[in-house]
Amino acid sequence: MVEERKDIRTASSATEPVSGAAAPEADLTVDLCGVPLDNPIIPASGTFGYGNEFREFYDINILGTFSFKGTTREARFGNPTPRIAECTAGMINAVGLQNPGIDAVIARELPRLREFFHKPVIANISGFSVEEYAYCCERIDREEQVGWIEVNVSCPNVRHGGMSFGTSPEAAAEVTRAVKAVTTKPVFIKLSPNVTDIVSIARACEEAGADGICLINTLLGMRIDVARRRPVIANTMGGFSGAAVFPVAVRMVYQVAKACRIPVMGCGGVQTARDVIEMMMAGATAVQVGAANLVNPYACREIIEALPDEMARLGIRRLRDIIGIVQ
Repeated sequence: MVEERKDIRTASSATEPVSGAAAPEADLTVDLCGVPLDNPIIPASGTFGYGNEFREFYDINILGTFSFKGTTREARFGNPTPRIAECTAGMINAVGLQNPGIDAVIARELPRLREFFHKPVIANISGFSVEEYAYCCERIDREEQVGWIEVNVSCPNVRHGGMSFGTSPEAAAEVTRAVKAVTTKPVFIKLSPNVTDIVSIARACEEAGADGICLINTLLGMRIDVARRRPVIANTMGGFSGAAVFPVAVRMVYQVAKACRIPVMGCGGVQTARDVIEMMMAGATAVQVGAANLVNPYACREIIEALPDEMARLGIRRLRDIIGIVQ
């Protein structure tokens, strides 16, 4: 399916406008809740750790920013293994929010991060109760390098929490209000696509004070080992991500961006510079790259390097001019 999508786009490119502007003149900058970004490319939480591993491949300061690993109040080992399964044009994961806990992130991860990443970072916070969300967000809000807080109410890989908060407008709004009451920095609520009406949930978060919306998180998926006659992963089901979910993500970004006045970070199946442009035309102010990082550690760098030429081919001078351009 990935190759088919690329073929369709290549075939259509002959009819697209070509800009006379040289690629180096392209303006990739965007503004995310008052904080300027050099470009809109953001590795998604859960696919980039706390940045330390990826800095061995390239200077990650070329990124707009990144969203670090989902953090909870207590340390979590995560789900039992196996917890990763490959699929056509994607993967299923049920890692289960493995992380060292909020105290360790503040004491160890953020000080180490400051040594090699010199931009504000997105703190991804997860929880199992409204009180836990508020506690962790209040703690992380005090950290100087944190520029935004991304509240994950949409994780399908844990029981008794996670996605349960993101599947109803009332629950999502309750978390939003609790977090906003104890924070000063922009708060993005990361929503689940595993719902009937994404717009009603996004609007409820906006009305409760959210500064932005991030979507989509993973779809709920499952694989079966037909020889062993049992689920491939120990958790039975998990989060389905990768190129196959891209059209779903574009659709939901488009719907929410049209319905809400706050900015949207688009995420889901982004593989290429052209995907980034498509997502921004749908309404995304910034674009997160997730599963692609797990396949190719250079994915985000390659997308950033490819954007100026792609913009020139499409007659785009400034990326911020195309945000939500599709009516």
